[in-house]
Amino acid sequence: MNETQASTVVRTWSWTVRDTPVGPLLLAATDEGLVNVVFHAGQATVDRALAQLEGRLHSPPVHVGDALSGERESLPHPALGLAAAELASYFRGELHSFTVPLDWSLTGGFNERVLRELAASVPYGVSAGYQDLARRVGEPGAARAVGVAMGSNPLPVVVACHRVVESGGGLGGFGGGTETKRALLALEGLLPRPLF
Repeated sequence: MNETQASTVVRTWSWTVRDTPVGPLLLAATDEGLVNVVFHAGQATVDRALAQLEGRLHSPPVHVGDALSGERESLPHPALGLAAAELASYFRGELHSFTVPLDWSLTGGFNERVLRELAASVPYGVSAGYQDLARRVGEPGAARAVGVAMGSNPLPVVVACHRVVESGGGLGGFGGGTETKRALLALEGLLPRPLF
């Protein structure tokens, strides 16, 4: 299948919102796996994310699960149920390695290479620098491009872009906000937990 055909494949997908210690997360999955995680999933963010997913996946969701309304939903894509369970376990400090299958269709090229390298080589409780990841994918001069890849990560937390920090010790940017990044790094023991 060529790139044009791949970009127009209609995918069935479903979604849910789950409350977490870093705020509500929108989770979306296809038959292939978890395809998207979105931070700060209030109603406006959910509406915007769902519209973008419909455009990218070329179909509306087959099921709409909305924890914001208190609705108890069934999860038609097995990866969605597994992702929700694994994230709950991660936030309890019990899970250190995600096994949920991933659908990488919302990324590609250099960004996908960097994100796959991150997922494969930067485990729980370990951080890496932007420059280090650039070297690992064979592009030693591409530290800024690695930052762009982290910012466009469709699978944050599961593909742990919060573990990528500046070489001088700074946190660097984060799509979920620096307080969320701090909280995730503290959960993994890379930063002290806040006192209050």
